[in-house]
Amino acid sequence: MTPTREDLIEQLVQTKVAGEVATPRENNLDHYRSFALRDPHYQFGLTFEGAWTYRDVLALMAKSAGVVADPEHRSGQDTIDPERTVAALEAMGDRIADALRRPGSRFLLATGHPTGIMVIHLALGRFLRERGATVITPAEGWAYLPNSYGRRRRIRYVEDVALLEDGGALVHTHDPAPMRAILEEERPDFVIADHGWAGAAGEAGIVTVGFADSNDPALFVGEAEGKIAAAVPLDDNVRPRYYAPLTRYLVSWIAAGL
Repeated sequence: MTPTREDLIEQLVQTKVAGEVATPRENNLDHYRSFALRDPHYQFGLTFEGAWTYRDVLALMAKSAGVVADPEHRSGQDTIDPERTVAALEAMGDRIADALRRPGSRFLLATGHPTGIMVIHLALGRFLRERGATVITPAEGWAYLPNSYGRRRRIRYVEDVALLEDGGALVHTHDPAPMRAILEEERPDFVIADHGWAGAAGEAGIVTVGFADSNDPALFVGEAEGKIAAAVPLDDNVRPRYYAPLTRYLVSWIAAGL
């Protein structure tokens, strides 16, 4: 059953996908400072026109994700506003439906989370295929040696979703390099992704929607500057089954928009 908006908001809070999330305030603020200092690890392959000071980033994250706006709140609990999560989810659904209505649109899905929100991407890939969309899978097997790791990493597709693998294990990544490699082989018309996969696509001028945690400001800043079409705030690594109601809501919203 597809949940109502009110039921979804309640479920998001109960499972800590939104509401009082597991990411502590200290971690959020540390990442905002690192982003403001232009640490590439936190920029996800995006470049920005604005100055985006620490205070600017905190203010934006309060507006876009619902974290506590008070800069004096420096430790303890932080939050994601479930109302903002659902509103952004609906905006994402509108953009996906708009792309699906266009004949010949080519979609690409990718995630830096082989646990957690990977299940949302898998479900969206199946839905797109069922609706007759073209979902592309370029650059499978492309490999590189990241600067901070001793083993080569490769692009692998699970169903239609691009991930990064390291010696047979799927890995968490913020790195935009794999998406850049994909775009060199084939450019999609629309990208559904997260982390550096989404950032690199948005930077390349491709219509991109994505999911982001409260400690990852890059996609929200990218949205503010017009490079990301929609960024959905949520805890991106709770138990996979907790995302099922959100996924059903999103798929139903897209279908209603066709």
